Amino acid sequence: MDHNNKIIKIDRVIHEPVRLAIMNCLYEREFVDFNGLLEEFALTRGNLASHIKRLEQARYIEVIKTFRQRIPHTTYTLTTKGRQAYINYWDFIDEIRKNIVLGG
Repeated sequence: MDHNNKIIKIDRVIHEPVRLAIMNCLYEREFVDFNGLLEEFALTRGNLASHIKRLEQARYIEVIKTFRQRIPHTTYTLTTKGRQAYINYWDFIDEIRKNIVLGG
């Protein structure tokens, strides 16, 4: 059952469903703004902001703040660390999946 010990070492920052969806969105699109994420996932502003903050604290995403016609505009992108963490996450999932014995 060595794979069970591996499972508990999963990257919990990414493994949370909303954060995994955010990471996936940024991996596919490179840049996404706050309103785009709100629309994509139908979250409250506070809920989205808390997940963004956690990803930023892990240094998985970069927050880019600009102004468009004097209106604040926030965009997000994956950092190099975040991009690698996302790839490692899916490699980890694939490795665990290969070692699971069903019904056994």
